[in-house]
Amino acid sequence: MTTKSTITWERIGTLALSLTLAWGLGPVYAQADASAVAASSTCGSGDHGLSATLKKGSGVEDQHLQFTDIDFLNNTTGRAAGEGFLIGTSNAGCTWQSIYTGQWQFMQIDFPNNVNGFALAQMKDSAKTYLIRTTDGGSHWNRLDTPGMQFKRIDFKNKNEGYGYTYNGAYRTQDGGLSWIKIHTPANTRSVAFTTNKQGYAVQVVPGSGYQLLRTADGGKNWTTSLKVASTTWNGADLYANGKQVWAVLYGDAGMSQQSYSLYASGNQGRSWRQVFAQSTAGGGPAPGGSNVGKGKGPADPGGHPGNMSLIGDQTAYLSGGSPAAGKVGVGRSYDTGSTWKNIDLKDPGYSSRISFPSAQTGWLVVTSDNSPAIYQTTDGGTSWAQKMLLPSERD
Repeated sequence: MTTKSTITWERIGTLALSLTLAWGLGPVYAQADASAVAASSTCGSGDHGLSATLKKGSGVEDQHLQFTDIDFLNNTTGRAAGEGFLIGTSNAGCTWQSIYTGQWQFMQIDFPNNVNGFALAQMKDSAKTYLIRTTDGGSHWNRLDTPGMQFKRIDFKNKNEGYGYTYNGAYRTQDGGLSWIKIHTPANTRSVAFTTNKQGYAVQVVPGSGYQLLRTADGGKNWTTSLKVASTTWNGADLYANGKQVWAVLYGDAGMSQQSYSLYASGNQGRSWRQVFAQSTAGGGPAPGGSNVGKGKGPADPGGHPGNMSLIGDQTAYLSGGSPAAGKVGVGRSYDTGSTWKNIDLKDPGYSSRISFPSAQTGWLVVTSDNSPAIYQTTDGGTSWAQKMLLPSERD
């Protein structure tokens, strides 16, 4: 059950900020109880004594705990979300604390700073997605009204300015999600990403032809096509942008637990593109642009499904992945905006994952499948990984 507070949201925000400053910009987390501390005598060991508390508080006592997303502010401080719970660390995963348990089944979390955060979440046994906000580090959440907007991804630059992306459109807010302005996008848009109020990118479906990648430099008033990708199928796309680099994941068909997809990269704000790889599969058929020269496949092959991307600076990028067929997760990386690409598998079970890389070498991966839900850290660009949290799996 979620504990409700009679304190106003303004007062909570003020209190959280005061605590943050008093603790030297440390995280505003609930303090772990003595039993949790005792159970976590080894740095980064097991479930840190949290499993029972998380299951009881999240209202899923009859289910197993499952992670859904991860978000790190820097190399040591971050949060991991799940179905009905949110946990956090301020010492690079050596210890974890429960921040929230309750009704919200988190799908994506986005913390522009350590006090203010946003999330897309659902309620148990409901398919509707809500935008929610916290002003105390994640302990309490307030639902924001988004009439007519069903966001599938959010991206907040700070506590006030952010973007919400639907299946085929984009919206901008300048008041922390209280109101939204619709951004003009091309017809048949399937994914959008903006780095500033002016600079943005879109993937457009052209029935009978394939995909087009477009860019705008005036906030969506005018769009210019910079690349056409031939494809017999057009099942959606994901766009990621940071600084001068832009990445597009273009999807083909899926079948037999296999996903066909291609990855494209631009290092000059979408003016020109290169195909990084085209992963065709037996179950999903040819990948978009698959007739072009590709450079291998994506992470967690065979038949791997892409997760999300983390972009750092103007050249470094990571892509998470998982393979149900092989029962493994992994990441792919590039330090030169896709000119070269390397895939690395984790030697641990799982078949879907998400990542958060606050810097070029240090990053975090959370296993989001229901077997062996765990959190891992790398400090060498994904070459090696250390487990920092392990929850009981469905088999335990």
